[in-house]
Amino acid sequence: MRLTVAALSAFVILAAPLHAQGERISDLTTRVGDVPRRVIGYGIVVGLDGTGDRSFGSANGASQTVRSVANALRRFGVEVPPERLRPRNVAAVIVTAEMSPYLHAGGRFEVQVSSLGDATSLRGGVLWTTPLVTDVDQPPVATAQGPMLISDDNFRVQGRNGNSARIPEGGVLEVEPPAIAALTPKLLLRRPDLTTASRIADAVNVVYGNGVAKVEDPGSVVLNPGAKVADNLLGFLASVDTIQVRANEPARIVIDARNGSVVVGGDVRVGTAAVSQRGITLRIGAVAAGGAAGTAPDSLNPGLLHLPEGASVQDVAAGLHAAGARPSEIASLFDALREVGALSARVTIR
Repeated sequence: MRLTVAALSAFVILAAPLHAQGERISDLTTRVGDVPRRVIGYGIVVGLDGTGDRSFGSANGASQTVRSVANALRRFGVEVPPERLRPRNVAAVIVTAEMSPYLHAGGRFEVQVSSLGDATSLRGGVLWTTPLVTDVDQPPVATAQGPMLISDDNFRVQGRNGNSARIPEGGVLEVEPPAIAALTPKLLLRRPDLTTASRIADAVNVVYGNGVAKVEDPGSVVLNPGAKVADNLLGFLASVDTIQVRANEPARIVIDARNGSVVVGGDVRVGTAAVSQRGITLRIGAVAAGGAAGTAPDSLNPGLLHLPEGASVQDVAAGLHAAGARPSEIASLFDALREVGALSARVTIR
């Protein structure tokens, strides 16, 4: 069955949704002091079905790899004799996590587990109790343990599959965090942008009156709630969080050079340009006399693609796929359009 260009574009273009109704201020900003706490630890995963670290399966239990990992575990308070690390059902891992600065002792958080050695898979393993620290030279503040969850679509490379996993609520904060300074009536933008900051200040002033919010710089908005809410600052900040604002999202195009998928944020248009590469010529605008612009390759010259000036990125991507362009060529052609100024969006190739 033959796919039309419009149908093809549905497979190759994922347009970011437009936030016509706006986003809550809480989704666009953080507050002073909202710095996540990051912890790290070294541990071992047990219960693997022969997919553990191969260096642990050697007859020499005192190999340099075994000794170094045993020393690292001992440094974090985990005492494991080197001979216990021989079986292939054991793997050395690094455990990382990020938790809210407002989480108190006893609170749980998700941890990420990644293989440190040459284990082929962590699937089916259980993380042994692992101390977590904020710094290598500091005492543990939390612990992590439990069975690991590995997604079926875990990225595979060179035959390695499932070398990273996560444990939902596998971490437990065991030490009460240091006190956080009193809340400051100031909003910090997650993505600094002067237009978005101005819209946030305007939206707050509409609700609470002129002068309550003021843009300090593209990354912050200062709030002056006044004496009326001085005794209920938390309630005021919670109310501000619910106000909706339409963020100013810069135009972005993300291209996957491996499969040719193109993700575009917003309605991005392409200006007049002509680019040729490896038998494919893309011409936008300035169609030759007697010709007609379209969204499919020229029937007389399959390698020639005509598009009208102001064509969308979706149309360009769909046309290139219909013309048989390879993923690397699609990425290169879009990058060339950006270089000559036909694209004002930021192009990211991964």
